[in-house]
Amino acid sequence: MLKVVVESAKGIPKKTLGIPDPIAAVIFKGEKKKTKAIDKELNPVWNEIIEFDLKGTPLDSSSFIDVIVKDYETVGKDKFIGSAKIFLKELAAGQTRSLPSKNIPLINEKKQEFGATISLMIGYEPPASTVAKTGITITVPDGVDSDEDAGDVVEPGAPGVSPSGQPKKMVRTTRKRQKTLANKPQDFQIRVRIIEGRQLPGNNVKPVVKVNVCGQTHRTRIRRGNNPFFDEVFWFSVSPSDLVYNAYSLRADSLMGEFKCDLFSLSGVSLLGHAIMRKWLLLSDPDDSISGTRGYLKVSMFIVGTGDEPPVEKQEASEEQDDIESNLLLPAGVSLRWATLSLKIYRAEDMPQMDDAFAQTVKSLFSGTNDKKNLVDPFLEVSFAGKKVCTKIIEKNANPEWNQLIHLQVKFPVSNDPSFCRDRLSRNDVIGTTYLNLTKIASSGGEIEGRVLLDTTESEVGFLPAFGPCYVNLYGSPREFTGLPDPYEDLNWGKGEGVAYRGRVLIELSTQLDDKTDKKVEDISNDDNLVAQKYQRRRKYSLCAVFHSSCMLQEPGEPIQFEVSIGNYGNKLDSTCKPLASTTQYSCAVFDGNHYYYLPWADSKPVVILTSFWEDISHRLDAVNIILYISDRLQANIVSLKTALLAKVSDSRLAEIWLKLITQLIDDLSSYQLPDLEGKPNLTALDIQIKNLRDKTMASVKEAAIRMREEAVDVRATMPDIEDWLERLQQITEEPQNSMPDVIIWMLRGEKRVAYARIPANQVLYSTHSEQAIGKYCGRTQSIFMQYPMDKNKGLKIPVQLRVNMWLGLSAHEKNFNSFAEGTFSVYAEMYENQAQVFGKWGTTGLVGRHKYSDVTGKVKLKQERFMPPRSWEWEGDWFIDPERSLLTEADAGHSEFTDEVYQNETRFPGGEWKPADEPFTDVNGEKAQNPQEIECPPGWIWEDDWNFDSNRAVDEKGWEYGVTIPPDDKPRSWGAAEKMYHIHRRKRLVRPRRKISDTPTTEDIGDGWEYSSLIGWKFHRKERSSDTFRRRRWRRKMAPAERVGPSAIFNLEGALVNDDEKGSKKDPAKLFGANTPTVFCRFDKSFIYHLRVYAYQAKNLLPMDKDSFSVSTPHGIKPLFLMTLKSTETLRPSLITHPVLFWKFMIMTKWYDSLLIQTLAFGESSKSGKDEPMGRCTCPPVVKLNPATPLTPKLLWFPITMKGRNAGEMLVAAELLLKDKANDVNLPLVPPRRSENLYMVPQGIRPVVQLTAIEILAWGLRNMKAYQLATVSSPSLIVECGGQTVQTAIIKNIKKNPNFPGSVLFLKVLLPKDEMYTPPIVLKVIDHRPFGRKPVVGQCTINSLEEFRCDPYIVTTEVAMSAKVAMMSAAPRHVVIDMGDRMPSPSKQLRTDCYKDTVDWWSKFYASINEQEKCGPYLQKGYDTLTVYNTELEVVPEFRGLTDFSTTFKLQRGKTEDEGEDPSVVGEFKGSFRVYPLSDDPNVSDPPRQFRELPESCPQECLVRIYIIRCLDLQPKDNNGMCDPYIKLYLGKKTIDDRDHYKPNTLNPEFGRVFELSCYIPQDKDLKISIYDYDLLSSDEKVGETIIDLENRLLSRFGSHCGIPKSYCVSGVNQWRDQLKPSQILENLARMRGIPAPQIADDGSFLSFGGRDYRLDELEANKTIHPHLGPPKERICLHVLRRQGLVPEHVETRTLCSTYQPTLSQGKIQMWVEIFPKNLGIPGPLCDITPRKPKKYFLRAIVWNTTEVILDETSITGENMSDIYVKGWMPGMEEDKQKTDVHYRSLDGDGYFNWRFVFGFDYLPAEQLCLVSRKDHFWNLDKTEFRIPPKLIIQIWDNDKFSLDDYLGTVELDMLHLIPPAKTPEKCSLSMLTQTGKNLTPTSLFSQKSVRGWWPCAMEEDGKKILAGKVEMTLEVVEETEAEERPAGKGRDEPNMNPKLDPPNRPDTSFLWFTNPCKTMKFIIWRRYKWLFIGLIFLILVILFIGILLYSFPVSLFQTLLLNKQIIISKVPVRITISCAFLFLQNYISMKIVRPY
Repeated sequence: MLKVVVESAKGIPKKTLGIPDPIAAVIFKGEKKKTKAIDKELNPVWNEIIEFDLKGTPLDSSSFIDVIVKDYETVGKDKFIGSAKIFLKELAAGQTRSLPSKNIPLINEKKQEFGATISLMIGYEPPASTVAKTGITITVPDGVDSDEDAGDVVEPGAPGVSPSGQPKKMVRTTRKRQKTLANKPQDFQIRVRIIEGRQLPGNNVKPVVKVNVCGQTHRTRIRRGNNPFFDEVFWFSVSPSDLVYNAYSLRADSLMGEFKCDLFSLSGVSLLGHAIMRKWLLLSDPDDSISGTRGYLKVSMFIVGTGDEPPVEKQEASEEQDDIESNLLLPAGVSLRWATLSLKIYRAEDMPQMDDAFAQTVKSLFSGTNDKKNLVDPFLEVSFAGKKVCTKIIEKNANPEWNQLIHLQVKFPVSNDPSFCRDRLSRNDVIGTTYLNLTKIASSGGEIEGRVLLDTTESEVGFLPAFGPCYVNLYGSPREFTGLPDPYEDLNWGKGEGVAYRGRVLIELSTQLDDKTDKKVEDISNDDNLVAQKYQRRRKYSLCAVFHSSCMLQEPGEPIQFEVSIGNYGNKLDSTCKPLASTTQYSCAVFDGNHYYYLPWADSKPVVILTSFWEDISHRLDAVNIILYISDRLQANIVSLKTALLAKVSDSRLAEIWLKLITQLIDDLSSYQLPDLEGKPNLTALDIQIKNLRDKTMASVKEAAIRMREEAVDVRATMPDIEDWLERLQQITEEPQNSMPDVIIWMLRGEKRVAYARIPANQVLYSTHSEQAIGKYCGRTQSIFMQYPMDKNKGLKIPVQLRVNMWLGLSAHEKNFNSFAEGTFSVYAEMYENQAQVFGKWGTTGLVGRHKYSDVTGKVKLKQERFMPPRSWEWEGDWFIDPERSLLTEADAGHSEFTDEVYQNETRFPGGEWKPADEPFTDVNGEKAQNPQEIECPPGWIWEDDWNFDSNRAVDEKGWEYGVTIPPDDKPRSWGAAEKMYHIHRRKRLVRPRRKISDTPTTEDIGDGWEYSSLIGWKFHRKERSSDTFRRRRWRRKMAPAERVGPSAIFNLEGALVNDDEKGSKKDPAKLFGANTPTVFCRFDKSFIYHLRVYAYQAKNLLPMDKDSFSVSTPHGIKPLFLMTLKSTETLRPSLITHPVLFWKFMIMTKWYDSLLIQTLAFGESSKSGKDEPMGRCTCPPVVKLNPATPLTPKLLWFPITMKGRNAGEMLVAAELLLKDKANDVNLPLVPPRRSENLYMVPQGIRPVVQLTAIEILAWGLRNMKAYQLATVSSPSLIVECGGQTVQTAIIKNIKKNPNFPGSVLFLKVLLPKDEMYTPPIVLKVIDHRPFGRKPVVGQCTINSLEEFRCDPYIVTTEVAMSAKVAMMSAAPRHVVIDMGDRMPSPSKQLRTDCYKDTVDWWSKFYASINEQEKCGPYLQKGYDTLTVYNTELEVVPEFRGLTDFSTTFKLQRGKTEDEGEDPSVVGEFKGSFRVYPLSDDPNVSDPPRQFRELPESCPQECLVRIYIIRCLDLQPKDNNGMCDPYIKLYLGKKTIDDRDHYKPNTLNPEFGRVFELSCYIPQDKDLKISIYDYDLLSSDEKVGETIIDLENRLLSRFGSHCGIPKSYCVSGVNQWRDQLKPSQILENLARMRGIPAPQIADDGSFLSFGGRDYRLDELEANKTIHPHLGPPKERICLHVLRRQGLVPEHVETRTLCSTYQPTLSQGKIQMWVEIFPKNLGIPGPLCDITPRKPKKYFLRAIVWNTTEVILDETSITGENMSDIYVKGWMPGMEEDKQKTDVHYRSLDGDGYFNWRFVFGFDYLPAEQLCLVSRKDHFWNLDKTEFRIPPKLIIQIWDNDKFSLDDYLGTVELDMLHLIPPAKTPEKCSLSMLTQTGKNLTPTSLFSQKSVRGWWPCAMEEDGKKILAGKVEMTLEVVEETEAEERPAGKGRDEPNMNPKLDPPNRPDTSFLWFTNPCKTMKFIIWRRYKWLFIGLIFLILVILFIGILLYSFPVSLFQTLLLNKQIIISKVPVRITISCAFLFLQNYISMKIVRPY
């Protein structure tokens, strides 16, 4: 649910007439809801709630709401007032549940603020299925999260934050290098194990942990108490982009505590193994960071990536009493502080046109103006951390001035990534995007908390984000505006490298901490504007670029032109800058004779000149160039050092190279100082901070280098630190305040931009500071590979390669250009004279759309008299004709062989005779051509043959083809070879080949200088043809400088040459750009002739190019390119040892030879269609020798081959460039022997030294071959190729019956290089022999390194001998009788075994082996042996060499994949091995002995396989409850065992204890697959993971891995011998295979001699306990010797389970072992019993005797403090068995008497010291879940209430394993007993003490502190089930009330329930307390009664007295007066008689 409270608005503007009636509307995802209208109010208050139902869908980060305020109209449409957009990213991210949005500015229709604001409150309730907050939460029993904000805490490990919470520094002294990660997307797993909690706040809490990682949520079960034990594991599968952060929070109704940590701290290198192992997390309240600790949570967390092994958790023995403080993972410690990023936006310039010019064109019709450059309405949008703020809009202005200040409120330090400030100029279209990376403009550290942090190692260099004032450049798509959609619009958004400059913005950024402001946008003061003015001072810069060559053009097409620009200066299509000579002349591409095209510039190189105006930032770029210079030298030295390491040079030479590297680095850092900033212009605060940062970094690297030079001892160990120095230096080379735009070169084909290149300005910038501050390529020729914009093929095709020499510098330094310039610069003005042919005459009449004099395009009209030279230039001579040769396209240009063709045409009437046509000779298009006899051979060419007709066509025997003309065509459209009567046209193709014999240019008379064309276009030729209709010629006029001398004069060529003073001229300046600017050329009078030799030795690891073929099947070879010439090798075989050499001869017009590159490219695989497919390219620098006699030999090196940005192999190549004397070739080195006409052999000095080498191949067999082309592989053979030699195995007749090769050993002699660096690979090819002679290659493998297979053939080692098991397989008879007599235990031994059965088992042996001695019982005390537990697979154990000593498994691959990021598919396996050793060159020396001698039979072996599955660890959860129901499934060959009936419910760590026994045939059934499945009742079972074991390798390995060797020879017990052979037999076979004498054993077994050593049994068993299970001494001593032979011991291996869908990620571990027994060797020993342990039944009897000092929680009606006390108790995990005592009513002094017995039955594992609890989580669950929980007893004291909930008074938690000793008396019982454990009190185990009695304190939490709530006296007793039956006891005081008998408690009479005892209530409550009050009341009543009677009787007595005195006698009438008292206990009667006689 999304709730929006629309509160109020302010500042609504008045209408033109009256006051508006505002109404607000909120729009969310298209749903619109309105408030009520407020009549006539400028500050309306709505206070209305609008709700949006999310329908179970959570918010995403891009969600937002639109708020629109309108003026309500009764009639008509409401009028728009303003709107606002509010993004809900913070709500979606879970940072808060409510988002107050106060005073949000409203924006009008023009996207401008107008002063009105609106206030809202947005609330968000996430759906129940998701958690908006990314965190772990512990909640109340119902598991409901509260809505409190968890706050913002700095995450430890976050970028820029140290673990202590203080910001880190960018500069550090040392750092471990992180391993290189794969470049392809990968899956990751995050595992979080919640172990237990401690000291959680609250009373009687029921915590639950909720884990949320990357949107995935899991939760634990609800526990009880303040110290809950969870022990639950959660798994999360995520991708790298999801790793944001992980949060832990504890909640109980409201937030209890929280912990946050950054997952990148786990994936980085700061924590070993990317893990946090069993750490305590300190929980805190995020809303009150100073509230202190809120408890502790113990967790383990780790991230598992591809190839990572998850760490193994080990619980320490003393961990229950571990020190939390010493193992505490602290949270960030400080809250994120609010900071304000203030961005001052001054102005922008050079904005491109973004709007259509139609409206402007209509306006210009009336106004006469046309200003397209201002067709843009820019505003700037700043985006940071999801917040966006915009400036005002400046309409129709390409150079807007905003002068606004934008405030962004963020929390600092910024922990989100990426941390960019994004400026975007946009309205409907985006102009450009740039990023300010906070890591580059800020340094974490320094004075952030208001104090300076001290560091002993280095000074602080930290600073807050700052920038400018400085311009930032915008790049994106080309500037040219079109009405069509921009195909490169994504570049304007910053997606990819921008291809064009699109403007710049002047900004300034500053940061203030703890500073808040309500205004987001405000105007900049005039003072700030004045300050920014000094940063806008411009200096004039000059740029010169000389184009030396342009080659590698893909196709000729239209003429090509290059444009150079920097900013807007030089852009030929932009009219904002004055015209400049920034474009080269158009040139047509010429074929290079092989593959590509080039531009024929010859000795006249085009030159472009630019002048531009920019800020002087030389102090910044000089520093960058100096650091780049140092880092480049360091990188070159690192490459040399790595090459030396690869070549394995001598240690002395290696130390020399290393010392040179270190010394040169120290010298560079000492000599080359960065520029001093004092007095520099445009100096900013960031400049000073970066200067300080760079100085500190360079100083620290220098100190580290000096220290390394003094202390280093191993060169290889220093490589990581040296590479780290390089990385640190490269990090400080980035300059954030680089306001000078990049130099952009565009290739234009016609008028279309095709390709571009961006060169950073600092690389070509000249500096006067020092030579090192000059740009790397300033004044130097560099090779530039241009690229297509947004190239989707990632550089598969290079559009063009340029060699350019550029110089950029201040205009004041132009004279320094003279020292860099080469050649002679010539400046011309040029125009073209155009003519057309009309009726056979040439003139200007037929020119359509052209002018008589124009530019090269013919579109711009020019006149000679209008040309004026630039200032300080003058004409030199008059106009002259100079034809442009680079635009003439001859058909044979660039070809060495060419075929001339002419078509002979004849016509006839239907059925008539053939006669010559009107045009007897034409070309293929029917245009008139010369007579073949008149065609002359061009100079430099010779004819190869006479004119003949082409017979390789559909023609008749005379070469004619026939056709019919169909009107209105005058020529046939189709031709046929058969003549018909209706045919009226026929033609014959005549061809004549010619060959080029000389490259010498011929002098040719230019004549009138005309060049001709059939149509008006670009294709011209020199000689006139009859079909030509258009011609032109070029006129030129040379210019010379009037004042300045030298090449630098060309920088004055500014402005137009044509003075167009025609009135009313409305020409587009862009069209005149290239026409009215001078053309500059650089002529080279002197040329250098070089001789280039390329030595291509070999290539390897090339990519496969077809799905069903292989990479090196038919490679077409290489095509090395140098300058403009390309050559190819011939088609090469994949393993060719005779390597080619390619020769060139070049004429180079430059002295800069050090940067020449050889581009080796176009590796092609010849396809059936004949088209070569590129396979990659590599770049190799040549060795330059100006003196060929110099003894400098190039060295063959491996260079990477790349394709589409990824590695595509390696090439071993070298090249040398020799300066050749023009006179002769005498000084050149001797030409090596020829291989073919143009190919030579690699000479001996360069080719590696080879040696005759023997390669023995053990071709054992093929396995798991997949089908090829839908057919199974049935009869394969193997081809082995190496060094040009090939050998093939015999054919496997039937791979299903026997997949092994009939002849297993092959031998190969080959010449291999001695240096391993040059050794060619071994290529394995599997060929399937199919019907009809088909032999397809069905699999291939390349073995690159032969180092591991090299051996010394004369040294007999254990590596050569096969295992004893192999010998027995080959030599033993089919039926063997094994004496098992001593294996069967005697009856007495059997009895002894039974007596130990209850105390020790196999699990005791296992736990003793993994050092869990508390679980193994008396196993070790009895002297039994342990086994070896490997934490990895047995194949990974280093000493066993992967169990591939006999044969190695090689993966066979096939074809390329659809997705280039995937690896090639595996189609099978080859099992075999190799032995490589040198042979003598002397034929008289005999060959060394063969390595593969005795081999086992290759026929299948029937074996018995036993699989022992012990347990699984950390399985991947598969159920919704985060658990799994695993069971085992085995696959062996065609056999399957499904153990589904024995699944383990609801566990991730099942203990299976299962044994399986199978029979199989090896090698057919070699792969044993063990799978773990998740049991599901209704749905199909899901696979958790699987592991595959190669049984064949284990059986054939010499390490005896078929059955592990135990430590002792036992004939009974848990260590009984299981192998088929006795130790003595195995030892004898081992001796025979090693060729040594058999072991000599004494008869009594006390002595043994083997392998030249003597062994004695008493010495071997000196410290060993002799137990009755041991076998005879003879076998024992043999076993002791066997264990010293490197065999596999008795073991348990831990294998990783992998998923089919995520094969590289662990899905858990399985602990197991496998035993393999060939059946022909006899019966193996008995099976091991590994059945899991069963728990024992125990009873805990807790007798609650008394309580005292219990809190009196209630007050009686009489005012007494009292409590109705009772005691409740239970064991954690068994809450359903809660028990409580009877109630001690009316305890007035806190004492309670109970005599009550609690009896708790529980299942206990004594070895593991855990209780085993089984229960159903829910009533609908089918299975009970087993939990292992520490045995604890929780006792609580409660106050009983009849008419309300009982009141909790206090609790005590007693750990039965570490029981707190009770106090003997209540006076000694205090809270200190709970906190002084380990100091004054020693905990004891109740299981060992059996019974204990005493007093324990109960505590209660009040105001965050624990107080004493009472004391309880108890007796605790633990009894086993048998003892409980013998000594029964009932619960409470029920029968059997015994052991001991509990009498009813002697409670005081005051203990009763008032409701059921009214008499006692009167006696003990009323009378006892109010006795004197009652007596006083009775006395008072009596007194009052007496007085009342007195007063009542007084008048009667008085009257009687008066009558007696007067002697009044009344007649005899008796009078009786009765007075009754109202009281019940008082009555009185008064009678009176008065008698008076009458």
